[in-house]
Amino acid sequence: MTSLATMICVHAHPDDEAFFGAGATAHYAALGHRVVLITCTSGQLGFDAEGRSGDQGGHDEMQTRATRAKELQHSAQTLGFARVVTLGYDDSGMMGWPQNKNPRAFMNADVDAVARTIGSIFDEEDAKVIVTYDENGFYGHPDHIQANVVTRRAIELSASVERLYYSVVPEGVITSLVDQATAQGLSMPAWVLDATTHVNDALVATTLDASEYIRTKHDAMAAHATQIDNEDLVEMNDELFSLLFSTEYYQRAWNRRDTADDKTDLMGGL
Repeated sequence: MTSLATMICVHAHPDDEAFFGAGATAHYAALGHRVVLITCTSGQLGFDAEGRSGDQGGHDEMQTRATRAKELQHSAQTLGFARVVTLGYDDSGMMGWPQNKNPRAFMNADVDAVARTIGSIFDEEDAKVIVTYDENGFYGHPDHIQANVVTRRAIELSASVERLYYSVVPEGVITSLVDQATAQGLSMPAWVLDATTHVNDALVATTLDASEYIRTKHDAMAAHATQIDNEDLVEMNDELFSLLFSTEYYQRAWNRRDTADDKTDLMGGL
């Protein structure tokens, strides 16, 4: 019997695993693939128990760090991750925050040192498929950008990895979603209408149907209950949530060998 390929997702913060590639995680875990999560930071600059973000006075970093670790475990279990590795770097905060200067912040970490750690996990797990963000970190967060940088370097050091994918949203999908929502009388959130995070449609290599796991994706997002900036998604009506999250799109950023079987399957041909 041929063993099923392993997929590893590299993310910056607790909760990113619920928003980027969550459908793929649930899908491949359900099929029997081993799916592993690497989370690079503790996310201690997220919202604390009082709803204060990391750039606000009185923010409780220690409590936030502990709470987000618990939420991460809940979300990861919901999605089907077989293993969760937290590297423990400090959250860098949004670009321009004073915490950017923290020497322990992930954005300031030594790229080769982090890459050696991540690459060793890739090879330990005999991982074939890696998922992370694109070079812009999807929306420009410095920790997301660093996750892309260290992941690409780790792949250079790895003997096992066959493919690297970025979780993306193609430009044409934004237009289509708005048209569909309008036709159905649904009100799209402003972050969709004002989206600047999309990529050219031609960059999409894989379109994955995640509709079977739409409730799983919702529950994973809801597991990060302290992160109140996600409330609009968790409380969204089922019809609109399904419209937004039932399909996932991936850019194939690197492959070791010619790949032609991944149009609807990140594991196609492996």
